[in-house]
Amino acid sequence: MSWSLRDGLRDSLVAAAPYGGPIALLREPQRRSPSSRPQLEIYSASGGTVASFPWKSGPVVQLGWTVSDELLCIQEDGTVLIYDLFGSFKRHFSMGQEVVQSQVMEAKVFHSPYGTGIAIVTSSSRFTLATNIDDLKLRRLPEVPGLQGKPSCWVVLTQDRQTKVLLSNGPELFILDNTSCTVVCPPGLSPQDGNIVHMSVSFSYKYLALLTDSGHLWTGLSTLQEKLSDVDTKKTMAPKQMLWCRRPKSQQPSVVLMWDRLLLVVGVCNETIQYPIEDPCVLVGEMDGVRIISSSNQELLQEVPLVCQDIFKIASMAPGALLLEAHREYEKSSQKADEYLREIKEQSMLGEAVRQCVEAAGHEYDTNTQKSLMRAASFGKCFLTDFSPDQFVTTCRELRVLNAVRDSSVGLPLTHTQFKQLTLQVLIDRLVYRQFYPLAIEVCRYLKIPDYQGVSRVLKHWASCKVQQKDLTDDAIARAVCMKVGDSPGVSYSDIAAKAYECGRAELAIKLLDFEARSGEQVPLLLKMKRSQLALSKAVESGDTDLVYTVVSYLKNEMNRGDFFMTLRNQPVALSLYRQFCKLQEQETLKDLYNQDDDHQELANYYVTASYREKRLEGRLSLLQSAVDEYNKAKNEFAVKTTEDEMRLLRFQRKLDDEKGAGLLGLSLQVTMETLLSLGLHKQAEQLYKDFRVPDKRYWWLKLKSLAEKEEWDELEKFSKSKKSPIGYLAFVEVCIKCNNKYEAKKYVSKVTPEQKVKAHLAVGDLEGAADAAIERRNEAEIGAVLSRCSASNSLVIERLNQARAAIAKK
Repeated sequence: MSWSLRDGLRDSLVAAAPYGGPIALLREPQRRSPSSRPQLEIYSASGGTVASFPWKSGPVVQLGWTVSDELLCIQEDGTVLIYDLFGSFKRHFSMGQEVVQSQVMEAKVFHSPYGTGIAIVTSSSRFTLATNIDDLKLRRLPEVPGLQGKPSCWVVLTQDRQTKVLLSNGPELFILDNTSCTVVCPPGLSPQDGNIVHMSVSFSYKYLALLTDSGHLWTGLSTLQEKLSDVDTKKTMAPKQMLWCRRPKSQQPSVVLMWDRLLLVVGVCNETIQYPIEDPCVLVGEMDGVRIISSSNQELLQEVPLVCQDIFKIASMAPGALLLEAHREYEKSSQKADEYLREIKEQSMLGEAVRQCVEAAGHEYDTNTQKSLMRAASFGKCFLTDFSPDQFVTTCRELRVLNAVRDSSVGLPLTHTQFKQLTLQVLIDRLVYRQFYPLAIEVCRYLKIPDYQGVSRVLKHWASCKVQQKDLTDDAIARAVCMKVGDSPGVSYSDIAAKAYECGRAELAIKLLDFEARSGEQVPLLLKMKRSQLALSKAVESGDTDLVYTVVSYLKNEMNRGDFFMTLRNQPVALSLYRQFCKLQEQETLKDLYNQDDDHQELANYYVTASYREKRLEGRLSLLQSAVDEYNKAKNEFAVKTTEDEMRLLRFQRKLDDEKGAGLLGLSLQVTMETLLSLGLHKQAEQLYKDFRVPDKRYWWLKLKSLAEKEEWDELEKFSKSKKSPIGYLAFVEVCIKCNNKYEAKKYVSKVTPEQKVKAHLAVGDLEGAADAAIERRNEAEIGAVLSRCSASNSLVIERLNQARAAIAKK
């Protein structure tokens, strides 16, 4: 251990996290003198100082670590204070008002599938439980009959997705769950064995150990349904600590008990091993053993893996042992290497020998032993043709990573089994959390982890810490972040900028946002920072209309109307988009916007549009008059005249509606005239024709169609003779034919101009007349048109037309 503790671990509250986690040490936790406060120190697993600060809060009952390496400090009043690995306060919570009044006598921090939990017992002998501190739900467990003060010992169990408390009161055992307190009797443990003074549950909550004051150690399943062993330790004094020591899938679990000068390992096979200890120690339970921490060193006590036993035990004939010996002889250039190899091959166990060496190398801490085993495995592979190298390569890489993190400068003494359980991603997270960024990046690159899961994630965390450095200027930090992060995939500059803003460095956040390529990520943070003008500019630059609308909507809610409109005036694109929005959603706002800008043309257009939504004539005329006024201000004479005509038309329609009930209000000028003509109100239609200077051609067409549809043929004939038709007389012929009246159509054929005579004759079916007209005009195209309409019965007409065509061709 690299620390130097003057008084060792005496009179200290110590908590070490599993999986080679950090160590927290609080000296003299019950000291209450304001002039001399206890010191809370945080170390790495190798004893390197991480943080140290005086404890200024209340008396601490228990320290513990969460699964994410956050330090929990549980006080007498039930308050739990949470610090990060570097001693920075994060948050606090209370275990309940009842706990404040009765105070905490003992507390335990435990880990379950739900997360990190806390269990406490108060001076009123009541238990309170929180299964997950990140989703705090306090449960007060039922009372224990006959319990005065705290129990002699107790543990927390996690079984069947339920968290329970197992406690002893003298020789009796109780299980507390949410609703009941149940007396239990372990099989094979009788009251004559004495009072239970210590208990321990295994790392996986599968096994339970109970120690009585007579020295009997009972072990069995935590369900209390099966007994494993009952050993007499011959120790009547209660140990300081008792923990399980077993490997996953081990068939020989054992229990470790520690007194002041003795460490006793008791196996379920009723055998014991004693280790003398000189300095005060702390035991830390691991999934595959027990860490023993003292003031001078740290050791791992664990069951020797079976594969290591097979290889290294004396006179072993296991395939792995023979392969290791063969490689040693090979390095000596001895012919015995061939003899060992031949022996392995004769048993067809060479593949198994390689596998054993590779597996054993993973369990070894000593790098020289690792190298010997891996070289032996590599040597054996040379004589195999179908052996997959995947396990060999993977183990080599993992050992390099483990050896790097086990170094005292890093202080993560993980075993290979723990590493596999922890997973590579969590290991990288822990390196990043401890700010070992270069090592984390090297691990990611060495193991070829995808950037978004590896290097980019590390760089993002590094940048988030970098922006918190108060000794550097904003420009220096922004340059450093840009140079290091660059265009790394998966790294969002907006996330880094958000962290800078949380730290009170708004200008740095803005500088970092300039490196963010995605405007959609820039804008939300700028709005949060109250930099609305810049947010609007970024949104406009992005070309994303949805983003612009988002900013505009935000500004509208945050600013007064005048400032809001002035802001939009400086951004034409945003103003245009907002106008489009208002046209669909907020018409009144659109009016205010035009007024603000003195845009008389658009304001007049607004009044015209609004007039069409108005049901009452007076309201519509009023809006149109407002439009006329605005068009005058905009000097748009054409619009003024058109709008005034619309007003005159509305008044005319209203008058006729009142007199005739024609239902004309709101119709266009053309539809109004069509309706009047269809109703036979020719005078009124002619009045509109004159008043609104309707073109002659349009009026004649309207009246022609109206009279023909009503089959008023006499009126139609009078109308055709009233004056020269501006639309010609072919229109009369075609309209009559369309109305299935060939007789009336023939009346107008003679009036058709020579150019249209052929069409007129053909329209009424007069082939001879059409032929005469075509021959008279000597027009080959018209002659062809008439010929196309002739049938075999029209032989004379065809002959005449052919003669005329021939004559034209000669010329």
